[in-house]
Parts: sequence; C-alpha cells; structure tokens
Amino acid sequence: MRCVGDVGIESEHMWRRGGRLIARSLKAHPFHHIVAMLGAFLFVFASIGGAWVLGIVTDDLIVPAFEDGDVDRGDIWAAMGAIVGVSLIRGLGVMIRRWFLMTAELRTQRDWRRELLRHYLDVPLRFHRERPTGELLAHADIDLTSATNVLKPLAFSASVVLLVIVALISLLVIHPLLALLAAVLFPALVVMSQLYTSKVEAPAARAQQAVGDVSSVTHESFEGALVVKTLGREKAEVERLRVASDRLRDERVVVGHLRASLEPAIDALPSFGIIALLLVGSWLVSRGSASSGDLVFAAVLFGLLSTPLRVVGFFLEEMPRSVVSLDRVDRVMATPVEDRLGSASLPAGSLGLTVRGLSVNHGGHAVLDEVDVEISAGETVALVGATGSGKSTFVEAVAGLLDRSGGTIELGGVDLDDVSASEWSATVAVAFQESFLFADSVGENVALGGASEALVTASLGTAQAARFVSELDAGARTIVGERGASLSGGQRQRIALARALARQPRVLLLDDATSAVDPLVEADILDRLRDDLDVTLVVVAHRISTILLADRVVYLDEGRVAAVGTHQELLARPDYNALVTAYERADQQ
Repeated sequence: MRCVGDVGIESEHMWRRGGRLIARSLKAHPFHHIVAMLGAFLFVFASIGGAWVLGIVTDDLIVPAFEDGDVDRGDIWAAMGAIVGVSLIRGLGVMIRRWFLMTAELRTQRDWRRELLRHYLDVPLRFHRERPTGELLAHADIDLTSATNVLKPLAFSASVVLLVIVALISLLVIHPLLALLAAVLFPALVVMSQLYTSKVEAPAARAQQAVGDVSSVTHESFEGALVVKTLGREKAEVERLRVASDRLRDERVVVGHLRASLEPAIDALPSFGIIALLLVGSWLVSRGSASSGDLVFAAVLFGLLSTPLRVVGFFLEEMPRSVVSLDRVDRVMATPVEDRLGSASLPAGSLGLTVRGLSVNHGGHAVLDEVDVEISAGETVALVGATGSGKSTFVEAVAGLLDRSGGTIELGGVDLDDVSASEWSATVAVAFQESFLFADSVGENVALGGASEALVTASLGTAQAARFVSELDAGARTIVGERGASLSGGQRQRIALARALARQPRVLLLDDATSAVDPLVEADILDRLRDDLDVTLVVVAHRISTILLADRVVYLDEGRVAAVGTHQELLARPDYNALVTAYERADQQ
C-alpha cells in the first residue's frame, strides 16, 4: 500500500487523487478488474443489441401488423428468441461485472487493512500514545471501507463511456438532430459532477474526521466504564457523545444536501432527453426522415442511459468521500516505522546490559538525560526513584519500544541498532504493572501460540501462578474474559509474568510487575527468578522487600542516575533514605 499522503495532498485535484486510488486497486488486482470490465462491456453491447432488435421488430413486425395485419408466426418466434437471447447475455454481463468487481473491491479492502494493521505494529510506541484508540479503529474500519466504495461502480461507470460513444454514433447514423440531443445531455453531467466534487470534498473530510471523533469518545467511555460508573459520570459521557454525534450529523447533513441536489438532477436528465427525443423524433418520422423503428431504437438508447448515468452519479458522489478516507489512512501510513534490520548476533547465555548517555525526550521535556548504567550478566538490579524519575521510560527504552534522542544500549557488547528487532524482542522480555490479557484461555495468554504446554506449565510455576490456575474451573483452559476481567489484579500480573518467562528471555525487565501481588509471594517469585533462570534481571521497585533482593540499586532522580550501589550503601544518601523509608511505611500499613 504505497503512501501518497503528505501535507500538500489536499491541494491536488480530486480527480487526480481519485485516479491514484483506483490505480492502486487496479495494480493489485488487475485480473478481477479486467474481467469485471469485460462483463460491463458485454452488458453494453447486449443492451445496444437489444435496442437494435426492438427497432427492427417495430419496423418489420409491429408496424406491418397495424398496417395489414399479416405477420408470419416464424418471424414472431424469431423476434422473441432474439429478445430473450439478448436479455440473457445482458444478465450474464451483469453477473460477471458484479461478482468480479465485488471480489476486487473486497480484496483491495483486505490488503489495505492488513498493511495498515502491520503498520500499526511497526510504528513506535509513541505513535499509539499520541492517538486515541478509537481514531485508529476508525481508520482500520470505517475509513478503509469508505475508501473502497468508489470501486463498486467503477466497471459500470467505465462501460458508460463506451455506451455513450456507441449511442452517439448510432444516433448520428439515424439522424444528426438526435445525436445533437445526446451531445447536449452528456456535457451537462460533466459540469454537474465538477460542481459537486468541488463543493463536497471539504464537508466529506470533516464528516470522516467526525466519525473518528465519535469512535474515540465511544471507545474511551466503554474502556473506562468502571470509572464512569463509580464517579457517576454517565450523564457527562452521554453529553460528550451527543456533542460528537451532533458534529457528525451536521457534516453528514451538509453532504446529504449536496447529494440530494445532484441525484434528482441525474434522474431528470435522461427523462428530459427522452421527451425532447420524442418531440424531435416524431417530427422526423412525420417527414419521412426516420422510421418508427429508428425512433424506438433512439428512445430505448436514451432509456438505457438512465440507470448508467445514476451509477456514474454514484461514482462521482463516492469519489470525494473515498479519496478523503484514503488520505486519512495514508497520513498514518506515512508515519516512519522502526526500521531495525541489523544482522549482528547476540552471545549465548545471560547478557550484560550497558547503557551510555541514554536520553529520551517527550513533548520537548527530557524524561531521561544522559543516563549511564552498567549491569553485569546474571545480575539483579533494582531501579528506584520517585514517581516521574524515568524508571518506566528506562525499561521501555531498553526493550526497544521508545525512540531515543541520544545514547547507546548494548547487550553482551552488541549495540541495539545492530540487532534485528525480532532477535532483540526474543532476548529481552518485559512485564508491566498494567497487565493486559487477551480474551482467551490462561494457557493461550501465556503461550501466545509460540510456547509448548510444558513450557507454559513451568512458566506458571515460576510466576507462582500454577496453584490458582489449577483451581480455576477449566484450569489453564479457562477463558479469562476481556482484559482478564475474571481475575484479580495480582493473578493477572502473575499470568503476564509467566507470558514473559515463556519466551525464555535472557534479560527480564519487570516494571513494577508484581505490585498487586502479596509481598511474600513476590519474594518467592523473585527468588525463583534468581535461582532457576540464567537471566539478567532489572526490576522497577517500590517495595523495600523487593529492593533488598537486588544485588545493586540504580537510583534515578529527575531523569538522571543519582547513585548506584547496594541498598546499604545508598542509605547514606538522605534523599534515598527518605524515599525507601516511605516505601517501608507503606508496606507496613
């Protein structure tokens, strides 16, 4: 899905952007589009043939029947067969066009959605933190569905061009005056379409943005249902949704007014054309310049153009909305991804961690500033610091989840930038305080499709989760519900820790990952990690019991390393002493 979205894309003409959208689908699925076009062209030729048959039937059967009443039955059966045959061919053309065009549209939608979702996974974590989840869902759902709507009438609209050309030639053969009527009718449609696309683009863009806003508000309200109910915010949330919905309604009403003014005009054009045709055609027949069959042929041609012109109108109406929707997706696709394609291999066994000059900025604020840390292989280090000191940011940076504004991170002497993202993520595992579980079984949440049953069982044991899991109704096959809602906070944290352990990491980062676990259970978990695994362990600690289990402590203060040493050594610092004393008092409460 090649990105064309940039800052100045809105300045491009709508037709150029719409043509680019269509070309992307044609390039991806040429066979289905070509067959759909052939089906549409078959329909056109069958329709022209049907009009021609009706003209012949009028001149050779109907008019003679009124004049002398003598009509051969064989001619009647032949005419009926010709009409039925042409109708069957038309039906076949419609079936081919609709089936293959629908397939091309849905496959295009599938491909673009897959690429968008892959891009969501490849962009930095900062991208997701800066955008509401509802907006991302709107891009993947509503925007991509709207972006492919313009493909629905594509083949039929293209065939209308052929239909118009053949119709003009046929009318010119009958009489130039009839061709002149058609030549006036079709440019009027072009003028109307230009007027419509120029007016509808801006409100269509605002409407799509409003869709994302409604989705964001709705998702946030549902996600925070517990907070909404406990704080009595139901009316306030309803009001937020009402305001967002009103904006969406207003913008769509504007688009609806524009569409309402276009569609009746498109419907009326062929009708006015047929009225004028009958007036002029009757005059030509009365003068002997055309036959009754010619007039029927011409009237049927004009009638045939009625439905195709409506399809063209739908095509013209959908193009601005589709283009705007794809522009929104393209702007997301233009976001740079994390491109770590290094080929260096990491040494075997547990790995030492070296951080030099690590700096991370967020919103112009330095969260980490020139941080230097040296951790030996197999060592357990506690990260200690007040709230906002940069502990979680340090963990996420080491895990390769954040953009660095400066500094290097090495494992076993190999720079993070020289190792592929897949190998780094397989080597370094993280367990966070906020434990996200999928609405699946306990076992699948631990394995994530990549660990054996034996490894899952061992990981649950190390995380001190085996006992409570065995007591669940279906054991490890128990479905935990959305985000693990059926489990307690401590249970969710232990399952998330087991998931990290099931990857058999050589560096394990725990970002307050056992904060909801009983201190005695937490101590057992950390003891098992130290004794049973060959792993370098970095723990964000807020409990004195956790700090005491660490070999060394890295004390962070306002994004800098204030001190490094054992717990006993750092107690000589008044600020550190005051902090851990507060932790100790909290543990005792």
